[in-house]
Amino acid sequence: MTHLLTASCQQRPRAAGAFHSALSILAESSHIRAMAKHPDKKTPSPARDDAPKRRSPLTEFLDAAEPLQPGGFSEAPQADFAGAPLSGSIADWAGQIEREAEKQPKAKAPKKIPERSSAPGRTARGTSMGGAASAKERAAAGLNPVAGLDISLEDAESVSSSGVTATVAALSALIESGNPLHKDGQLWTPHRPARPEKSEGGIAIKMVSDFEPAGDQPTAIKDLVEGVDRNDRTQVLLGVTGSGKTFTMAKVIEETQRPALILAPNKTLAAQLYAEFKKFFPENAVEYFVSYYDYYQPEAYVPRTDTYIEKESSINEQIDRMRHSATRSLLERDDVIIVASVSCIYGIGSVETYTAMTFQMQVGDRLDQRSLLADLVAQQYKRQDINFVRGSFRVRGDTIEIFPAHLEDRAWRISMFGDEIEAITEFDPLTGQKTGELKSVKIYANSHYVTPRPTLNQAIKSIKEELQHRLQELEKAGRLLEAQRLEQRTRFDLEMLEATGSCAGIENYSRYLTGRQPGDPPPTLFEYVPDNALIFIDESHVTVPQIGGMYRGDFRRKATLAEYGFRLPSCMDNRPLRFEEWDAMRPLSVAVSATPGGWELEQSGGVFAEQVIRPTGLIDPPVEVHPAKTQVDDVVGEIRETTRAGYRTLVTVLTKRMAEDLTEYLHENGIRVRYMHSDIDTLERIEILRDLRLGAFDVLVGINLLREGLDIPECGFVAILDADKEGFLRSETSLIQTIGRAARNVDGKVILYADQITGSMERAMAETNRRREKQMEWNAANGITPESVKSRIADILDSVYEKDHVRADISQFTDDAGAMIGNNLKTHLEALDRQMRDAAANLDFEKAARIRDEIKRLREMELAISDDPLAREVEAQSPASGREKGKHNKGVAKHRAVEEQERFRELDEARAAEEAAKAAKPNLFRKPHLDEMGADGAVPMKKPLFAKPSIDDMGPGTDMPTPAGAVSRSLFKKQSAQEAHGSDFGIPGDRTKPLFKKNSLDEMTVRRTEKPVEGKVPAKPKPISPQAGEMSGRTEGGAKERDDSSKPIVRQRAGIGSYEDAADERRQKRRPGKTGRPGH
Repeated sequence: MTHLLTASCQQRPRAAGAFHSALSILAESSHIRAMAKHPDKKTPSPARDDAPKRRSPLTEFLDAAEPLQPGGFSEAPQADFAGAPLSGSIADWAGQIEREAEKQPKAKAPKKIPERSSAPGRTARGTSMGGAASAKERAAAGLNPVAGLDISLEDAESVSSSGVTATVAALSALIESGNPLHKDGQLWTPHRPARPEKSEGGIAIKMVSDFEPAGDQPTAIKDLVEGVDRNDRTQVLLGVTGSGKTFTMAKVIEETQRPALILAPNKTLAAQLYAEFKKFFPENAVEYFVSYYDYYQPEAYVPRTDTYIEKESSINEQIDRMRHSATRSLLERDDVIIVASVSCIYGIGSVETYTAMTFQMQVGDRLDQRSLLADLVAQQYKRQDINFVRGSFRVRGDTIEIFPAHLEDRAWRISMFGDEIEAITEFDPLTGQKTGELKSVKIYANSHYVTPRPTLNQAIKSIKEELQHRLQELEKAGRLLEAQRLEQRTRFDLEMLEATGSCAGIENYSRYLTGRQPGDPPPTLFEYVPDNALIFIDESHVTVPQIGGMYRGDFRRKATLAEYGFRLPSCMDNRPLRFEEWDAMRPLSVAVSATPGGWELEQSGGVFAEQVIRPTGLIDPPVEVHPAKTQVDDVVGEIRETTRAGYRTLVTVLTKRMAEDLTEYLHENGIRVRYMHSDIDTLERIEILRDLRLGAFDVLVGINLLREGLDIPECGFVAILDADKEGFLRSETSLIQTIGRAARNVDGKVILYADQITGSMERAMAETNRRREKQMEWNAANGITPESVKSRIADILDSVYEKDHVRADISQFTDDAGAMIGNNLKTHLEALDRQMRDAAANLDFEKAARIRDEIKRLREMELAISDDPLAREVEAQSPASGREKGKHNKGVAKHRAVEEQERFRELDEARAAEEAAKAAKPNLFRKPHLDEMGADGAVPMKKPLFAKPSIDDMGPGTDMPTPAGAVSRSLFKKQSAQEAHGSDFGIPGDRTKPLFKKNSLDEMTVRRTEKPVEGKVPAKPKPISPQAGEMSGRTEGGAKERDDSSKPIVRQRAGIGSYEDAADERRQKRRPGKTGRPGH
């Protein structure tokens, strides 16, 4: 029947549409019949020459001696049309079938799969794939059979779905198996790109500090500097908590005069190190390089549930600017110190393409304005004539203004005369004030992934070739859905690359954009770092394992995307460095930790510089062991003693459930306690630690977060429950780190609750006692009295990492008057005013009232300070803040002084007028209290018009009763004596008519929720049924009692609902996070 249809179609080409429909029906019916027919499943037997061709599908796959023909499709009736397999878009298949139908059918021998040149090899780390050409070789290499090629589709359902096709598996083997330093049988050497000549080199690294090395610091600094001079590739600095390891690192950098890269295990510690190095090296380039994502949801696919998760991210502009500043400083300066997190092992743009896209301009150069604008667009700068922000430019006649990607509050103005650069000016983009003249500038690209057009064209060509090859492979395997998906997504990206030079997810094509070979690592920050640099690995016992474990999870996610047609297989080359690759690329390194790991000690040959003596004379806390059977009751007693001494307590447990249950128990026993574990957001953790130090509560229960980098000098007791449970949380390293949390307090102590002494406990206690004895000997020999560390509570909130998110209040309201003089007080009052209005908008009137009272108190304080001429002089001489700190705002101080003089002159005139009025007429009024001040400040002598409500009385429906003697005229003008004194002047005092009515929700505003009654007060309609809390009958005393309490009105934040914001919707749907409070 198929041949009849073919002949009919050849005679009548116009019937191709009908032919296509009939052919589809026949193909589907034959396919269904084939799917319903299962091969006989017999017991497998040894392979013989006369053995049947088909046995069990898995047995045939594993024992195949030659490539098997595709089976299970029952496509014999369609063999005549197999001359050219369908390819390309599915929408074009009908046309291809038409063209095939017009040709004379010819028998064609199946194409032989080429033999592989070398046999697969197995190593201790995995299987070296090479190119598995046949079913036998794929089975020998450990791959699952390919559905539709090695076994039929119905048999493939019984096979594990973890296998991948040969293309993806071959690339996987290059990355995953064997020694990663051997690529294609050759030893891989790290890529060292050529760097341009530095324009700001030759600046010495100079450390600024009021302290001199003390304790073990001089010896440690000397040992490390000598090791650098000997080119020791790995050194170890064993420094206990509070011994000044950061100071030692800074001294080593100054002594060696080398660029430095400091690796931290997370953003918070990186921000703390950045702040400290900024203070140590104010004249040098201290930069910050961490992940610039505020929120990051990676692209992923879950085959089991057929769920595709699209990439979603939020980039922090401030950190992005700091990353650009860091890479520019590495290429332009010698005196550079980079503080980075472990994310620096992820790929960024290559040095070659990044430097190739820079261009330099000097005064007097001749260039065409249009070509300059085209170059800026090629660098991913955007033209913004109105919204002039970082990474944009604007044109005004012959003037071009550029906001470079690495600057925060400065921009460049290029003034041209014809085609000649007449002047280059630096200015403040906010105020427009000129800050300096420049002779030349070098403009770097606005993105690390920017690519020159020739390289981009070559990359597009290579991407198309890989796409074609991958589509053929998927179609041959019968995976048409994956082929269609891959073609659609990739061609869209190619169109964006051709049109704009960039696309979403451009990092997945980094292999072609950087010219790397399959399996080679992507370019990272380590290619920007000079060869003579030093690397300090802070908290190396945590950072080094993180480096080793980064790439595996990323690789598995990318392999799944490539296997199911969401990405090309080359996307797996966009990955973090493997540990061996990082080890080959790193320059001279110093591992810094209180508990160095095995890798660090092995690399250094067991030799390390020890820093045990603290400059403050503090000694390690004493460690005791108590039985675990009564650990909870014993902890309660110890907590009470510690709280009476005025110290805080840290308690570590093993599980989150245990932490929450223990918190509940301690709370029931009258102890102020919170817990902290991984379910609590980062900002909430910062709040908890701050409240602990401020004394809002006394005990913090945690699991694994009470370890590295936690600076709590107020901590006087650390309790480690279930210390004898050997494992990660109770290893020697974890115990020593947790014990160190009490080492910043002179009265600190540690109790381990255990029924037996484990090896980790024994080693941890032995190391702590060894350090303690050495410290006590040093103090006795040098006459040092230990003192507790004093640390400012705001330190953790002043970090760069936290400023990128939200500034948390250090306390409810500050009592420090000296810090609130002048501009700081004004800014603080504006912030409080915004908080008050937001609280009123949310109907939180109690909070609004508290903030209002605080605003009044601070304004009264400002008036009191302004009366003191000495305070006024201090205020006038105080340095500028914020933007005004820059040297380019020279006229701001003068302008501020003029404003202050005007303000004080107005206050003096008002005070003089008040004194004159008092002398002119009898004193009918007394000086009002601040809370009684009205619009004009006139308050009667005897009775105030309104009673001041308490905090509990404020809120909706809490209007105070009007006192007798009030009048019904305007409340906002100055009253006469008769109006003020009421009944004393003959005005009847019995007045029951209220002066105010309660507004409806539509009448409410942020500024005022009540307004005076105008005209006759309308009668309030009586409800049909009594309201909540209202009695239906008469109350005691015979009078009806009305309860005005209404249901609480929940209002969203101001402005919500004005536009559809996906982030707001997700935020509202997200379950409420844990707060660390008992029961929450």
